[in-house]
Amino acid sequence: MIELEGVPELIDPVMVAAFEGWNDAGDAASGAVAHLDREWKGEVFAALDAEDYYDFQVNRPTVWLDNGVRKITWPTTRLSVVRIGGAKPRDLVLVRGIEPSMRWRSFCNEILGFAHELGVEMVVILGALLGDTPHTRPVPVSGVTSDADLARTMDLEETKYEGPTGIVGILQEACTHAGVPAVSLWAAVPHYVSQPPNPKATLALLNRLEDLIDIRIPLGELPEDARAWQLGVDQLAAEDSEVAEYVQTLEEARDTADLPEASGDAIAREFERYLRRRDPAGSPETATDTGSYFRDLSGGARPQAKPKPEDAQEPPATDGPEGPPEPEGKSDGKSDGKAEAGPKGEPDGTSDGQTEGPPEGAGDTPEA
Repeated sequence: MIELEGVPELIDPVMVAAFEGWNDAGDAASGAVAHLDREWKGEVFAALDAEDYYDFQVNRPTVWLDNGVRKITWPTTRLSVVRIGGAKPRDLVLVRGIEPSMRWRSFCNEILGFAHELGVEMVVILGALLGDTPHTRPVPVSGVTSDADLARTMDLEETKYEGPTGIVGILQEACTHAGVPAVSLWAAVPHYVSQPPNPKATLALLNRLEDLIDIRIPLGELPEDARAWQLGVDQLAAEDSEVAEYVQTLEEARDTADLPEASGDAIAREFERYLRRRDPAGSPETATDTGSYFRDLSGGARPQAKPKPEDAQEPPATDGPEGPPEPEGKSDGKSDGKAEAGPKGEPDGTSDGQTEGPPEGAGDTPEA
């Protein structure tokens, strides 16, 4: 049962969601929502019942001490709200959790129930996938939707993918069928350095989100973390001539493919973002200090291992994003440094930290 008595009336709300696991290579997507929640001091107003959606042998609860008292944190999905100040205030409903183990249709219906009660105007779902992209180039971020009209008006790709999918693809289709505009943003993470965190991919997702819903996001230390991450990978690659040669091959392929993108429109978008961040009138949009929104409801990132190009396999090309089958098991947050963060070239697949190389059927074109 949905109870929202403690939530104020929202202003032009947009729901932004991300889920750890198969849809979250390098923890880039969940890291982006966590950043929004942290920077704008989001307050949790609801949490889904963990018993309904999670297998606790796959996603285990954790025990911790609070002033000597043992407490348990259960894996679940939580919702919070942040208010963005400035000349045009608006609210974001942040959804952050773990890809559910079961009852996906009920899970999506419950999320959509919150969206309906809160008057959400659009749902943006963040994801990250493994791809043949060099760490030295800007992170590719694809925006896809199942709504043809939305694709035209917001300059997005209309997904044509057919095949296995994750919770990001299921939630997007549930939104479409419910008449709620929905967009998926997918960041491509280099498959040869896939272990989390990947602040560069997180930063790319936040930049694209800024453009999509026309807000300014305080980035904090994220740009510096992204530079430190790239420097760390540069140093690792320089230690192995084969890796350095492989990265150079990816760079050449990427540069050739990106030549048509070096257009006036692309340059204009980057310049507009630059001006938006320099505009003193657009003071940092932080959560408005009007007291608590809700009643009390309980409820240098350097890679650790040397990348090896042979750890990644070239998947057959497809025309869509959701190629690989779901891997067994669940990440415990550790990585052995190989390309194990999620499906490769597939925007509805993410890391669970235990897959062995990219699964078959993954494509190179991210579409939700």
